[in-house]
Amino acid sequence: MAKHFQRELEKIKKSILTLGALVEDRVRLAIKSIDKRDADIAEQIIRMDYEIDEMEVDIEEECLKVLALHQPVAVDLRFLVSVIKINNDLERIADETVNIAHRVKTISKNRDFKFIFDYATMAEKASTMLKMSLDAMVRLDTDTAFKVCLMDDDVDVFVGRAYEQLKQSICAMPDDTGVLINMFLISRHIERIGDHATNIAEEVIYVTDGEIVRHGKF
Repeated sequence: MAKHFQRELEKIKKSILTLGALVEDRVRLAIKSIDKRDADIAEQIIRMDYEIDEMEVDIEEECLKVLALHQPVAVDLRFLVSVIKINNDLERIADETVNIAHRVKTISKNRDFKFIFDYATMAEKASTMLKMSLDAMVRLDTDTAFKVCLMDDDVDVFVGRAYEQLKQSICAMPDDTGVLINMFLISRHIERIGDHATNIAEEVIYVTDGEIVRHGKF
């Protein structure tokens, strides 16, 4: 029974890592679509979203089955509870890439409109946070997890800059308000990716140390 339980835990771990890799790929595509204002890439992200949704449901069902059949305790229980939460955060990150894709499709219709806010640094920071949080999950590395938590404020700063810059642009170019609002919303979607990456890092700390560090408790 113990060996069977461990095999099921390993299967779940591999599944969540596979999902993480897929979500990382979606984030890279989303960033590329922003940079190139590419509606085709955006449509690809939207079209493939069902894959993430299906995997998220499968992983949750596997976790619930193991919880019901084996009634794990201590670190194994924390692991399964955290996987369920991480699973949800990964699905939500994928949803944010779909949201970005919809914004890009709208903006791409205005080919003559020039981007006035550089998303590159902000997007790279959020993408790095996701990669680091997944690396921390693989290695149960709390040092890396804590670093991710501390990086979240950096992404928030970029959102503030985007808001101020785009607010001024709306006053200067009221006819382009729709496009500018979509541009600002892209920054909010990137911010949410960083937030979910932080959630994943916090769950790694919980699995490893048994300490709940949500709501700034670090």
